[in-house]
Amino acid sequence: MTEGPVILGVDLGTSGIKVVAVSEDGSVVAAARCGYPTSRPEPEAAEQDPRDWWRALETAGDEIARTVSPGRWRGIGLSAMLPTLVELDAAGAPFGAAITWEDARAEQQATDLRVEFGDEQLYRITGQRVDGRYLAPMHARLQKLGRAGTTTAGAKDVLFHQLTGRLLTDPSTAAGSAVFDIERGTWNDELAAAAGISRLPDVAPAATALPLAQPWRQRWGLSGDVPVVLGAADSVLGALGVGAVGHGDVGVIAGTSAIVLGISDRPTRDPAQRYLVTPLSGAGWGLEMDLLAMGSAFDAVAGLFGLDGPAALLEAAGAVAAEEAPLFLPYLTPGEQGALWDPTLTGTLQGLRLGMGVGHIGRALLSGIVVELRRCIDVLAVTTGRSGPVRLGGGSAVSPLMWQDIADATGRDVWVDPTVTDHSAIGAALFAAGALGSPIARDGVSSVVEPRAGRYDWWTDCLARHDEARLRQCGRDGR
Repeated sequence: MTEGPVILGVDLGTSGIKVVAVSEDGSVVAAARCGYPTSRPEPEAAEQDPRDWWRALETAGDEIARTVSPGRWRGIGLSAMLPTLVELDAAGAPFGAAITWEDARAEQQATDLRVEFGDEQLYRITGQRVDGRYLAPMHARLQKLGRAGTTTAGAKDVLFHQLTGRLLTDPSTAAGSAVFDIERGTWNDELAAAAGISRLPDVAPAATALPLAQPWRQRWGLSGDVPVVLGAADSVLGALGVGAVGHGDVGVIAGTSAIVLGISDRPTRDPAQRYLVTPLSGAGWGLEMDLLAMGSAFDAVAGLFGLDGPAALLEAAGAVAAEEAPLFLPYLTPGEQGALWDPTLTGTLQGLRLGMGVGHIGRALLSGIVVELRRCIDVLAVTTGRSGPVRLGGGSAVSPLMWQDIADATGRDVWVDPTVTDHSAIGAALFAAGALGSPIARDGVSSVVEPRAGRYDWWTDCLARHDEARLRQCGRDGR
């Protein structure tokens, strides 16, 4: 085991917490993960117990401490899923279950906000295309049910509070509330009042650092102060973790969902509102689209066939040519927040024939997801005026079949490092290192996948077939 200082990156994700230790040369010297359950007490519900988060943090942190002496820890950076609502009581403790971004029960409250303020006004102020998965409508729904707390916060806000004793949010996390003015950098009181929100965390720069609280220092045997850097949203730091940092760069973080984030030096709004505008952890803006079904879709379909997870499904898919697969509209969450942004979309499988098996269905699902990734990446290329490589990472991006499909479908090189998957946690560590005055560079990629000649046109036709099927399903002529 090499000696020397390390920075820890912590990512509070949808299915588990990830902790990595990154050394001065950019190598990941230790990584740990601990999962927690999601409760689904009624249709469209997705709830978690914050106490499970802290137990998972204890477990993952303990594992890192056994591998890398806490005496080498020089700082901790944070990232978390977004948007995920945590209501707090007057004492600052979680009040009821956390409502994760997978929860779709607040669509009516989101509709009420859009009707009151108008889609264009909301998008201009917040940079967001507001639906029921934002904190404001989630809070409004809980308030209507008499289950709202005193303070409305996000998952990373309470993670920082847990580790430091101070409740703060950063601009990228605040953007997931639907009541944050992204260019002014302040809460919008009128929007907050309309959602019934009375108290929100103070907004601070992502580079804000406070000492690790004494109980955590004692647990891990730390003798001195270790600064905890506030950090940013998982999308923002995931892009940093895969190396998407300059204007026109595109990062794709494939996890439970898939984040497609283009880097821009300007907060350019899209007239069609096909992407979100998110403040980055430093200078610049993220133009973001989120495919709601990615790893979750692979996992669900694998489970239907009794397979041992997404890897087994993609292995079976690799034995089937894309041309031989049926057509799969991959909107299984339901709804979509990619370039289409339609909460009414549902998954559809068309073209099944006798003789087809699980590999055909897995291949069709992968093709459907790649079609949506291409749709997003094409929009970003037009907006930024650049079409460079796609930088791919995340726990669901481990299949070479997927890498090649994305390269072929976009006509762009795909850069991927298959040796690591926790890119939001890595991005949190890299950002924290820079914020603490000791920047770390992770140069180079392990694999560059080039597009194959002639395949781009096939994927163009594939996208057209998916659009035709989607529009038939929706009973409309297009958007």
